[in-house]
Amino acid sequence: MNYAILLSGGTGTRIGSDKPKQYVRAGAHMMVTWALKALLECDAVDSVYIVAEHEWRELIETDADKAGLDVGRIGGYAIPGTNRQTSILNGMQEIIRFADEKVDIAAMDDGDTVLIHDAARPFVTVSLLNECYGALPGHDGVMPVLPMKDTVYLSEDGLSVSELLNRKKVFAGQAPELFYLKPYYEANMALMPDNIHMICGASEPAIIRGMDIVMIPGDEDNFKVTTMGDLNRFKSIKEG
Repeated sequence: MNYAILLSGGTGTRIGSDKPKQYVRAGAHMMVTWALKALLECDAVDSVYIVAEHEWRELIETDADKAGLDVGRIGGYAIPGTNRQTSILNGMQEIIRFADEKVDIAAMDDGDTVLIHDAARPFVTVSLLNECYGALPGHDGVMPVLPMKDTVYLSEDGLSVSELLNRKKVFAGQAPELFYLKPYYEANMALMPDNIHMICGASEPAIIRGMDIVMIPGDEDNFKVTTMGDLNRFKSIKEG
């Protein structure tokens, strides 16, 4: 089975919105719905699990249904964790619980996969999802990346330049990220209970564990809505 986890548990505090950014509407639908659309329209994805607070779940399904999406492919929901990575772990545990009625990773098939995406990346395409699945065989995971366009510097104190980095060796990671479920779940559990709170990117636990994560070309349009400028850009694109 190919499972997907859509992270929709953020608070939106960084953009100063009166509601979490993923529930802001543009072009008739919420940001989370636009992100969910590609996941539900991708034939490679069997079931989508959404990490969201209880108060938003009915609204998510209602808006997705109005968008003509197959809400029957939403497998379930998980509660947000204390940070992004614990939210991912909660999502995986909900997947395992659904499949085996208890949190027992041993019951999962070795070929089962989990794809991680953010509701705050509403411009993900089915094409990028398919490229992730196409690149997975022979590896443990897949991460889309973008090359660095600017000169990259390292600063030890945040005030002065310590070192010039070779930008040809530096890449910016994007979501979605795709992994085989069993080893990725075990990589996350190995960081419990404390180290998982230090993780910033979904591929970090896999890399720490020594998993083979292949990089594929990312998509410039698949930007993450983080700032008010990003939010205005999202609205402008979707509202035409």
